Amino acid sequence: MEHLPLAFFFLLLSVLSLADGGSIGVNYGRVADNLPPATKVVQLLKSQGVQKVKIYDADPAVLHAFAGTGIRLTVDLPNEKLFAAARSLSFSLDWVQQNVADYPTTQIEAIAVGNEVFVDTHNTTRFLVPAMKNIHTALVKHNLHNAIKISSPIALSALQASYPSSAGSFRPELIEPVFKPMLEFLRQTGSYLMVNAYPFFAYESNSDVISLDYALFRENPGVVDAGNGLRYFNLFDAQIDAVFAAMSALKYDDIKMVVTETGWPSKGDENEVGASKDNAAAYNGNLVRRILTGGGTPLRRQADLTVYLFALFNENKKPGPSSEQNYGLFYPNQDKVYDVPLTVEGLKNYHDTGKSAPAGGGQRGVAAPVKGGRGGVSKSSSANTWCVAKGEAGKEKLQAALDFACGEGGADCRPIQRGSTCYDPNTLEAHASYAFNSYYQMKGRAFWTCDFGGAASIVSQPPKYGKCDFPTGY
Repeated sequence: MEHLPLAFFFLLLSVLSLADGGSIGVNYGRVADNLPPATKVVQLLKSQGVQKVKIYDADPAVLHAFAGTGIRLTVDLPNEKLFAAARSLSFSLDWVQQNVADYPTTQIEAIAVGNEVFVDTHNTTRFLVPAMKNIHTALVKHNLHNAIKISSPIALSALQASYPSSAGSFRPELIEPVFKPMLEFLRQTGSYLMVNAYPFFAYESNSDVISLDYALFRENPGVVDAGNGLRYFNLFDAQIDAVFAAMSALKYDDIKMVVTETGWPSKGDENEVGASKDNAAAYNGNLVRRILTGGGTPLRRQADLTVYLFALFNENKKPGPSSEQNYGLFYPNQDKVYDVPLTVEGLKNYHDTGKSAPAGGGQRGVAAPVKGGRGGVSKSSSANTWCVAKGEAGKEKLQAALDFACGEGGADCRPIQRGSTCYDPNTLEAHASYAFNSYYQMKGRAFWTCDFGGAASIVSQPPKYGKCDFPTGY
């Protein structure tokens, strides 16, 4: 058997491991009267390489269409059924039987119990946790509780404070009756918190102080969180870390997160600042690159996120401003609204060629307080990223990757030699991080050059190892 060059071996491992890191899904909303049938939607999703889909009900036609496709589905118990599910275990048993158990070849991986319940005008908040518990009991009866997770998407309006991110906290009136029991339930069942996050809303309301580059993952000076010293280079990370901080304040650091909705409208009313096709393409494209390159957030560096884009189609019957009908990646005729990659393979040919223009004079990149929910890296957006070693990768893997980087890889490893500026701290992780970053920067910050067989990841804050400064380009 012919031996592969070591560089190609690391490149191959990089691409393979990225597929196991962060992942991208799509929300399949159907508030429209002109959408294709579910069978054609499945064909469209498969043609785009989409492996995760979230729907807002448990429609039989949709569940049948997804049967045997291998696409993992998150279904929804609508808000209007929370009261029945909370008050009646019998209702919950029947619902799980009819909408989950009766579809054994449809790969349902999660149930969203309600959606943005805290902003629901029908005051269903008090029924949320009891409904989640009854649905879980029903899953246990069918022995599906290990395969299917239960959670409930929250809007960012559930936060009392969101800026700076380190000050993130939940609304006081929701902590004891809802968040503590819900987070405890998620911990006991091994589930995760579902969060809907929309940087668009924060930018639209604060375009005089938030730079568009900061909102769209493009090159910008970043914003330092005065509470913890971390630097943020995009609004999405800042919003997500505000939720992580809120969970941490309640001692639930171990709960993972899935972003069940995020997106950017391609069109809006005259007063909807930033709603445009170019901005939507940039936000979603750069977000996909950011998620698939992994590396977590500044606060949770190892938190590879699963993110569901909103939405698959433009939906012409959604109420509200024009933007609500224009979040889709596709028109109802299945033509693309704009090009955006949804897979690692698609990222290889993706470039955000746009250039942000100031709106309202704002170019300061301030992470203003977020607005509530809605009823890797391109050349431009990767300038503020670094490649560092994963300490948990193990000594053997780190040493082999370090040897490659400083040898065949051609990284500049002179600063980590004894007596040089970055020799201290004299640890394998610190030295490997410097070498990995040197190689990554030398290769133009292409996302596949920061993996080293799973021993490295991309971060968006400057690495801190002693007094050593890590370069950002050559």
